[in-house]
Amino acid sequence: MRFSPRRDMKNDLEAASDHHGHAQHMNGYSFRFGDTQLTALPSGALYWPGAKILCVSDLHLGKSERVARLGGPLVPPYESQETLLKLKTDIDKTAPNTVICLGDSFDDALAASKLGPQEMASVSNLQNGREWIWIEGNHDPGPVGFSGITQSTLNRQELNFCHIGTVAPQQEISGHYHPKKTITLKGRRITRPCFLISNSRIIMPAYGTYTGGLNSDNPAFIPLFDTPPKIILTGRTAIYLNS
Repeated sequence: MRFSPRRDMKNDLEAASDHHGHAQHMNGYSFRFGDTQLTALPSGALYWPGAKILCVSDLHLGKSERVARLGGPLVPPYESQETLLKLKTDIDKTAPNTVICLGDSFDDALAASKLGPQEMASVSNLQNGREWIWIEGNHDPGPVGFSGITQSTLNRQELNFCHIGTVAPQQEISGHYHPKKTITLKGRRITRPCFLISNSRIIMPAYGTYTGGLNSDNPAFIPLFDTPPKIILTGRTAIYLNS
């Protein structure tokens, strides 16, 4: 379950953040990535206002169905509805011309075909009237059975989109690792999904409701960043951390 801070703790987090003059947008945190202005949204989506592109990663739709199918614990099967409702909210706020889903949009290929009628209709409605690009992930390597374009990577102007970060990135935006950050505030440990950002790489947080993740200090991130990455927490407000 994602932590929703009490009002006083939210204020403390905002006071502890250093905005460095970056603009706030829809409770998001705007920053420059190379020559491109981007906004990290509280939901974990990334908005590119200059191109009217909304990017999300690791929706993992159908996760509860896949877990049950493979004999795992039964969990309430509402995560796909919740994730799609959150995506609708971001689309309504930003009105993008293009939506990019950065892979693992479905928990596996079979999960994509087993979405219920309500979820199928939601996906179709969200796609209506805009370009929609499915980037292949390790959970959904190939066409997912929905309209839109499916491809392994995408280059759009100066930015490169893929599911798993490459060795030598060039203005690359990827997902896969589900990064999260744990901080201690007033003696209480708080964990939130987060963006990890360097001069040449952005690793997106997982957007899906039932997704775990790797702590930002996990050794898996060491080969991906020459220096400690900048961190933006998700939550009610996207918050940049000093350290």
